[in-house]
Amino acid sequence: MNIIHFSIITPNYNGAVFLEETLESVISQRGHGVELEYIVVDGDSRDHSHEILSRYRGEISRLLIEPDTGPANAINKGLALATGEIVAWLNGDDCYFPLALRRAEECLARNQAAAFCFGACPIVDAGSAEIRQGITRFKEFFFPLSSRFTYQCINYISQPAVFFRRSALERAGGLREDMQAAWDYEFILRLWRLGGGVRIPGGPVAAFRWHEGSISGLHFGAQFKEEFQAAARDAGRFSPQALIHYFVRWGIVSAYFAMSGLRRLRAGRTGGGTP
Repeated sequence: MNIIHFSIITPNYNGAVFLEETLESVISQRGHGVELEYIVVDGDSRDHSHEILSRYRGEISRLLIEPDTGPANAINKGLALATGEIVAWLNGDDCYFPLALRRAEECLARNQAAAFCFGACPIVDAGSAEIRQGITRFKEFFFPLSSRFTYQCINYISQPAVFFRRSALERAGGLREDMQAAWDYEFILRLWRLGGGVRIPGGPVAAFRWHEGSISGLHFGAQFKEEFQAAARDAGRFSPQALIHYFVRWGIVSAYFAMSGLRRLRAGRTGGGTP
């Protein structure tokens, strides 16, 4: 069996509540023909993240603890250290399913021209229960239609389930640190120019955790605005893709605002709302 060298980066800042589950899900990928370089970049957390990281120090290839300017900056630090043939980052509140890395390697081996691969990625809550199945099914509807054109129209790829070749990373460059929330979408748009993406067949590869403190929970308005701007730059301001993305953006933002209102209403009824 060929040994494939992966580099996985986990950025973390005050994410102790979910960090151990993330670490375990990455470390368990070792074996099965996978050689893992695990890089953790902690922004000098003030919770008990350092205590957790110290317990797993023997399983972490590179541990960098220092202040950063945000998640994109932390990830870029990790990307600069990565030496693996296949690279990805997994935020400190997300997790991989078993054999995720092996499946990604097999997919890229079958598709030598592809710059990256992606798979199914359910959304889970703070207790790891699947939520928002409708959003997941909506995204998966576009999997058979995958193309650069389709991705310019709508972001249907979930970042935790994305793996890319280091050779493509070297050509594309790192994440844009001037963006607030959509640096992953903008980065994947660049990867589409370098060979495009292919889908990992089968079941879920990773789980994306949605909670009130997550980037998607706090900044979904800015996220979808930045995604539209990135798509318009990539496809052209007056392109059909930009027009489609514009209307898709407002439809999704309206749905998110509606869901946020329902959560506040339910919290108020149970006495959990803000006075």
